[in-house]
Amino acid sequence: MITSPQQQAVDAAITSRRSIRAFLDTPVAREDIEAILEVAARAPSGTNTQPWKVYVLTGAPKESLSSAILAAYGDAQQIKEHTEEYAYYPREWVSPFIDRRRKVGWDLYALLGLTRENKAGMAAQHGRNYRFFDAPVGLIFTIDRVMEQGSWLDYGMFLQNIMVAARGRGLDTCPQAAFTQFHKIIAEQLGLPGNEMLVCGMALGYADPGKIENSLVTEREPVAGFVRFVE
Repeated sequence: MITSPQQQAVDAAITSRRSIRAFLDTPVAREDIEAILEVAARAPSGTNTQPWKVYVLTGAPKESLSSAILAAYGDAQQIKEHTEEYAYYPREWVSPFIDRRRKVGWDLYALLGLTRENKAGMAAQHGRNYRFFDAPVGLIFTIDRVMEQGSWLDYGMFLQNIMVAARGRGLDTCPQAAFTQFHKIIAEQLGLPGNEMLVCGMALGYADPGKIENSLVTEREPVAGFVRFVE
């Protein structure tokens, strides 16, 4: 099969995308952030509704949000007050989904030297989400509450566009559903209007090549495992 340079570039941007969990403190230029979001906004959406809204955090605002969330995350009483506004994961896990979830979790913890008994270590690693894994840029995504399930499908394509466009510029990302638990804090910190609902967060920056957690490459099902050609 003959491939063109354009195909190779697109495929490389997609297949090199990974969830990075340790970033360098190298700044990302505002014009690069704007260019990524401009490209990503070409994502398709039903009747061109474009349901996405993005809050870009750097410097002091990002640190303020992280500190506020971590204060609640580390407080056994406070954390009880924070629950997700929508169910990202199934309420009842079944195979093969639970098997994949467990594998990626234990593969990551094994790289970090965390055992099942080290609950504090696992909690601390999860808490790094709320510092955007030290990325210089944190993105918070919201959607208008009037939008329905189809618009959430559109939103996923927008998020993927951001991650692929970032890879095309040598940047990395980590999409983060972990933020949904603390939507009240995020709404207060960012002054979100009542009609906006938190979708997720995302870290954006340059991957730290010296961190072992960034060597994790998750497995994918072969095409034959999830595709049936109807002939």
